[in-house]
Amino acid sequence: MDEPVGATAAGAAPGVVRRRRIGVLLTVALLAYLIDLGSKLLVVARLESHQPIQVLGDVVTLQVIRNGGAAFGMGQAMTIVFTMIASAVIVVIWRIARKLYSLPWAIALGLLLGGAFGNLTDRLFRTPEAFRGHVVDFISVQHFAVFNLADSAIVCGGILVVLLSFRGSNPDGTVHQAAKEA
Repeated sequence: MDEPVGATAAGAAPGVVRRRRIGVLLTVALLAYLIDLGSKLLVVARLESHQPIQVLGDVVTLQVIRNGGAAFGMGQAMTIVFTMIASAVIVVIWRIARKLYSLPWAIALGLLLGGAFGNLTDRLFRTPEAFRGHVVDFISVQHFAVFNLADSAIVCGGILVVLLSFRGSNPDGTVHQAAKEA
């Protein structure tokens, strides 16, 4: 269970508990980022300008797509807006992290942070130009979308945030009053 604000783990001061949660957040974010970055480097080097690779028949294939927009290719002309949104998400997560005592929230925010950094890296450094770079997507699901591992981390982190919110959990380890009464 989440520890309330001011609680100590094995006699540790509250600041130590907070650092541990920030450490989890940063570790999850770094892992998500490195896995995304590595996968993109690999697929660009091995798959770009090649035929798609079937993973599960026609249902799941691997193919490199450069996406200047958001999910489902929407907003192709708004790349700079998505760059600013990713930057804002990173700032918001960092502000929340200052009061982070909840392990599940640390994991959720770490996934969101790692995914945001993964796609932001593409937007900042990939062609056609800085701040307008196209994200490398490569996992294609038939009748759905083409996405990458940063997108997957963002979706998983977002789902976890929603579940934690419905459960009444706060990032600081407290529980919403309504959830306590239920």
